[in-house]
This record gives sequence, structure tokens and C-alpha cells, in this order.
Amino acid sequence: MKLTEKLGLAALHRMDPEAAHGMSIKALKMGLTPTPGPVTSARLRMQVAGLDLPNPVGLAAGFDKNAEALGPLSQSGFGFIEVGAATPRPQPGNAKPRLFRLTEDKAAINRFGFNNEGMEAIGARLAARPKDAVIGLNLGANKDSTDRPADFARVLAHCAAHLDFATVNVSSPNTEKLRDLQGKEALTALLAGVIETRDALEHRVPVFLKIAPDLTEAEIEDIAAVAHDTGVDAVIATNTTLSRDGLASAHKGEAGGLSGAPLFEKSTRVLARLSALTEGRTPLIGVGGISTAEQAYAKICAGASAVQFYTAMVYGGLSLAGDIARGLDDLLTRDGFASVAEAVGSKREDWL
Repeated sequence: MKLTEKLGLAALHRMDPEAAHGMSIKALKMGLTPTPGPVTSARLRMQVAGLDLPNPVGLAAGFDKNAEALGPLSQSGFGFIEVGAATPRPQPGNAKPRLFRLTEDKAAINRFGFNNEGMEAIGARLAARPKDAVIGLNLGANKDSTDRPADFARVLAHCAAHLDFATVNVSSPNTEKLRDLQGKEALTALLAGVIETRDALEHRVPVFLKIAPDLTEAEIEDIAAVAHDTGVDAVIATNTTLSRDGLASAHKGEAGGLSGAPLFEKSTRVLARLSALTEGRTPLIGVGGISTAEQAYAKICAGASAVQFYTAMVYGGLSLAGDIARGLDDLLTRDGFASVAEAVGSKREDWL
């Protein structure tokens, strides 16, 4: 990390977390952040769900909720980026404060509640997106919706022409009863509706499913079965957790989803179990607690074809994207893998 980035992070940490987040988006738009371009190599290039990625290190949803910084983010070292979540209608989200740094734990708790400007504003920005990047949208439902499954399909239909992939997010803990849609029957019906909408569109968009880490063994088995039966193109494992085990920060009791370092082991075990159940039929994207190349590599060896992170940037800056990708290339070289694909699932048993 360069001195300027260190100074910028120090300044942001003196601010309220949500204000600092907004300032980081402004800094991106003003060209004040590192933009080395996508990091790539013969080893790092990867195809996931038909998408050609320059490297398998992606930006998780939630950082650029309103697709405001697509250009700078696509040049920040990531192999792909995911924006949103977007809902059909704009909504303010939950009351502030709703974002907390857990510095001692290298973590964060948020209870945003899908605050976003709505699919029309976000769709307009996506229409002007960089064409040479891989960009996806996290689909959400309005808090007061009377038909949440239909909301996901509406957002997809509105924005699909400008997307490389779309993620059905039923795993946020911050919209009441949203996680109820992860049940087998409800999830099957929801995904069937989204995929039916997708299949009727001129532009075919891969549909991903993002799941929670707080699942029982039976629930993980159900999700594996639903993913197979509905034909989703990939599963993202996992979203934030409601667990608070082992935290030291004064903010550990705040309501919301916990992300960052404490989530690494839990999310990786869910990923590995899902990898064992799906037996390679459904590509997996590993998320949760990644802040180093070694952790990204561990997710890949546990069964992920690609990874995403977000919270680690709060503590390590935007340059982490390139650092992790380059470090991953070194680790693949060290272990004799000619590609990311060769490493996928190679140490899955270590996590089961």
C-alpha cells in the first residue's frame, strides 16, 4: 500500500463509517484511488458460468450499491465487480447509525436494509458501463413489497441488457423475513420465476444465488438440490452472518450482518460442504473474511472457482484487489498449478 493510500485510510477511519463509505465512492469518481487496470496472467484467467474473467478476484456487492463508480472500479485490479443490491423502487433503508467498524476484529456490522436509488437510476448508470469489464448486479426486493419473488424478476428484466450476471440475494439478514426465501419450496419457486424471466429476454444473463452462512446441514443439502434442479449458473457462498462468536470489539452487540475476518472459517466450511454436495456441477464463488492471497487461495482449494471481498478494503485499501490477485498467481505457481481451474477443490477435504 502506498503512503497516499495509507493516509487516505487513516483519514477515513476518523469519520463516521457510513460517511467514510460515501467519501470512498466520491474519491473513486474523482480519480483519487489506485487504478492499475485488471491484473491478469495465463494462470489467473478463468471462465466461470460462461464469463471470461481476467482473474478470479471480485468485488462483492454492497460497496457500490448504486453503480456510481463502475469505471474506476473496473480498473482497480478486480477480475469482476458486483454492484447493488438494487430494488424495483428506491428505498432509504434502515435508520442510522447502521454501519459499525469492529477494528479489533478486522470486521464490520451493517444493517443497511437494501438502501438504494432503485432499478431505474441504477439501470441508467449500468447502460453507460465500461464494455470491457465483467459487471454483475445484486437483485433485491423492496422491504414493503407484497410480492418479493416478483421484485427480483422485475429488477432483472429492467437491467439485464447491461449485465454480465445477476445475483438473487435472499441471504441478507437486514430485510425482515427475507432469509425465509431460502427454504426449499420458496427458493425453488423464486428461482424458477427469475430464470423464466431471464429466458424470455434477448440477452441471456447468468443467474447466481447468494446464500447465508447460518445454515444447517439439511438446509445446505436443500440449497444444493435446488441449485441443481433450477439450473442456476453459480452459487455465492456466503453473505454476512448473525453469529457473534469470539468478537472483541465494543460494537459486537450491534444488530445486523457481520462481515470480515471472523467470517472466514464459517463461510469456507459452508463453501466446502456445498462443493462436496454439488460435485462440480454448479460453480461456486467464495466470499467471507478474505483479506489476503492465502485466504483467497484457501477458498479456491475448498471448492470456489472465484472469490469476492469487500470488508477487507476498510482496513487494507483498494489496492488489495491487485495484491490478492498477484499473490494468488504466485501461490498457484508455487504449488505447480497451471491454472485456477486446476486448484479448485484440491484441498476441500481439509474443510469438511
